[in-house]
Amino acid sequence: MGAERWPGGWRTRAVHLPEIMDDPQCDPAGLERTYRAFGTINALIAGWRLVYRRDLRPFLIRPGGATLLDIGCGGGDVARHLARWAARDRLRLQVTAIDADGRAIAYARAQAPAENVTYRQALSSDLRAEGQHFDLVISNHLLHHLNAADLASLLADTEALCTGLAVHGDIERHPLAYAAYRLVTPPLFPGSFIQVDGLRSIRRSYTHAELAAAAPVGWVARRQVPFRNLLTWRAPRA
Repeated sequence: MGAERWPGGWRTRAVHLPEIMDDPQCDPAGLERTYRAFGTINALIAGWRLVYRRDLRPFLIRPGGATLLDIGCGGGDVARHLARWAARDRLRLQVTAIDADGRAIAYARAQAPAENVTYRQALSSDLRAEGQHFDLVISNHLLHHLNAADLASLLADTEALCTGLAVHGDIERHPLAYAAYRLVTPPLFPGSFIQVDGLRSIRRSYTHAELAAAAPVGWVARRQVPFRNLLTWRAPRA
């Protein structure tokens, strides 16, 4: 699965590569193992602990706390961690975690419950149509799934839903990230889609320059170690 096998090499996003877990007919046992592995993968590479401390927690330090929407929550591990970190800091955070895939929501609901976390099968456009608003809006590893039109729709929905700060976190496409992930993951998550889908996710993701170029006015593309892109937006009256 070397990079040389894809037309354009590392210069272009491999948006044609499907991820196994997105297939409605994929193996249910493999999918469950993949959702279970997300907690470990995200803890190691997604960097949400830093994002929470640096970017999100300041919005919680106020009377009444804050509300947060997690778009494309997958197995729900990021939503649960954010709620637990806030609770440990004795701060109030009400999390709504949504995903378009009912299998993800079913898995998330089957996990040990976290206080102040609600799961729902929905799109961001559904919540926008309902007129809902949240102090904070996030997503994790969602951007690389989107084409240009879908990205524009997500960001427009985010601006309509968010009254404070939005942070969309994703992988940054880089051959070193690909090589390291390929080396480390095989023995750790047997029977899951973690290695194949993870490598395809890296190939599908944006470079920092690409994401900055795609960002509408008001959005800021930031880098975070290791090989992370953060696309952020602050509501004008936040």
